[in-house]
Amino acid sequence: MFKKLICTLLLLTLFVCGCGKNNPKDDLETITKRGKLIVGVRNDTKPFGYKDINGTLQGYDIDLAKYIAKDILGDEEAVEFIPVNASNRISKLNAREVDIVIATMSITDQRQLVVDFSVPYHVAGQAILVKKGSDITSLRQLNNRKVIIIYGSTGEMSIRRNVPDASIIGFRSYLDAFKALKAGEADAMIADDTILLNLALNDDSVKILPKRYSREPYAIAFRRGGGADSLRERVNFLINNLLVTGKLEKMQKKWEIK
Repeated sequence: MFKKLICTLLLLTLFVCGCGKNNPKDDLETITKRGKLIVGVRNDTKPFGYKDINGTLQGYDIDLAKYIAKDILGDEEAVEFIPVNASNRISKLNAREVDIVIATMSITDQRQLVVDFSVPYHVAGQAILVKKGSDITSLRQLNNRKVIIIYGSTGEMSIRRNVPDASIIGFRSYLDAFKALKAGEADAMIADDTILLNLALNDDSVKILPKRYSREPYAIAFRRGGGADSLRERVNFLINNLLVTGKLEKMQKKWEIK
């Protein structure tokens, strides 16, 4: 997994660093003056962003946000978390409700039209989750079946493009989607493998099919237009530093991300 991340990072670094060269209000300066970083995160996507039994946000994305706050402001607690989901995270970013989005967000051509991205910090792959005993063994077999997706996700894009005859059932929450699959409301669920693995952990009623149908480089999203250039460069430097020093790998081991 780590070799895969390094290769993807090297391929994408030059591309994602070259976007947007206007000179509007500088986001890094705004954050510094405010004394607080505001980050859009998921709160239903273990192990990336979720609430523990005490209601405290935990996860890999949360830790990464704290690293960024520490780097910029000298205090890992100088960060405010705003819940987002796949269908509203871009709108909240562009409405300036958050400074950045760290929310299992994959780099895609379509998204790069409206936001800029950091270098990747994780590489996932789309997978299919079904109930034990299901006869489904491949993506193509989802035609004429009920398939659960998360609105605004790359899984939704993939199903609509590759399985046009599937009957799509959409959710905004991964937990609600998983419950619906277990309740028999659909034949399968498609999402990123790391998320599905954690949903299915210690649950013998479901299984993940072995094949992965895409490469999903997760990255941090920034507003386009140049105002976030210095912020993005600062974050890219930090991610690269976390990678070469082994801290990113330690974070992945901490959260049992494969």
